[in-house]
Amino acid sequence: MTGSILLTGANRGLGLALARHYAAEGWRVLACCRSPEQAQALETLRQAHPALSVHRLDVVEDRQIAELAHEIGDLPLDILLHNAGVSGPKPQGFGPVDEAGWLATLRVNVIAPLKLSVALVDNVARSRRRIIAAMGSRMGSIGDNSSGGSYAYRTSKAGVHMVMRSLAIDLAGRGVIAVALHPGWVRTAIGGEQAPLEPDESARGLVRVLADLGPEASGRLWAYDGRELPW
Repeated sequence: MTGSILLTGANRGLGLALARHYAAEGWRVLACCRSPEQAQALETLRQAHPALSVHRLDVVEDRQIAELAHEIGDLPLDILLHNAGVSGPKPQGFGPVDEAGWLATLRVNVIAPLKLSVALVDNVARSRRRIIAAMGSRMGSIGDNSSGGSYAYRTSKAGVHMVMRSLAIDLAGRGVIAVALHPGWVRTAIGGEQAPLEPDESARGLVRVLADLGPEASGRLWAYDGRELPW
């Protein structure tokens, strides 16, 4: 069964891999990124898949969120997938704090997914699948934190986990499923070259997880391999 998906941060890495998978399966893909004119790989994908469209979206820009919502109109969105994110300032160990960088990280990773969800919730609610998902991380799991550090990144992922948990409660009456996803340690700009997972492998797993979601899965943290992780 195909549908429609709006995907942020779709121009590279895991976002591009997800866009490629959904496009290959015949989905209507609304692929969003900050600078479409520089997203050559995404443009090549668009040329190969007419059902994929590219949209300009900086997730922290209110005007661009409003313009995107106006552009897509009443289109039902089976999946709204918040993939855009940043790793935050360096260093992030115990010590001096880059407060501005930390706040910028929270703005992208936590606040933006909520604001975009508010703007597009009606589109999600009128679809068949009605899924809102955000790219969380095992590093945002309080119960799984055994190594410390990474303060800005960890708190931002813990924050977006809580956003998804609250959306699961607040939107249950509209039949919306809201989840956080752990993609694994992926070889991307954030994950680094030492990461063991290729974006394509993580994307395949995430596509399977999203395909299997039911109401009972809402409000939880799911790994790319189908495991539920602790908050």
